[in-house]
Amino acid sequence: MPLIRIDIVEGRSDDQIKTLLDTVHRAVVEAFEVPEGDRYQIVNEHRPSRLIVEDTGLGIPRTQDVVVISITSRPRTEASKTRFYQLLAQSLKEHCGIEPTDLMVSIVVNSDADWSFGHGRAQFLTGEL
Repeated sequence: MPLIRIDIVEGRSDDQIKTLLDTVHRAVVEAFEVPEGDRYQIVNEHRPSRLIVEDTGLGIPRTQDVVVISITSRPRTEASKTRFYQLLAQSLKEHCGIEPTDLMVSIVVNSDADWSFGHGRAQFLTGEL
């Protein structure tokens, strides 16, 4: 946990996607201080006409390398979120060649009762986690 969905334009190789996933995971581990083995990631690839990420009036140019990251998570501090955004942008540039202008992130917060990792139980509520 957190649950991370990554939307990209199709065309990247399996190795490029692995590097992308690993880079995102390292940023999550560092910024949110989650255990290394706490990894839930889903990649969705879209034809170019099926992923539209416009600039919202901020003057941010986008390319076909755009990455949209949606995170569902327990509450995080503003400081850890800000750290995550910065670290992620730097790391994606360094390890994947993705410009910070091609990154969009959204975090949706939920509570402990909103998670079940299996067996029909809410492990945060039962004390298993």
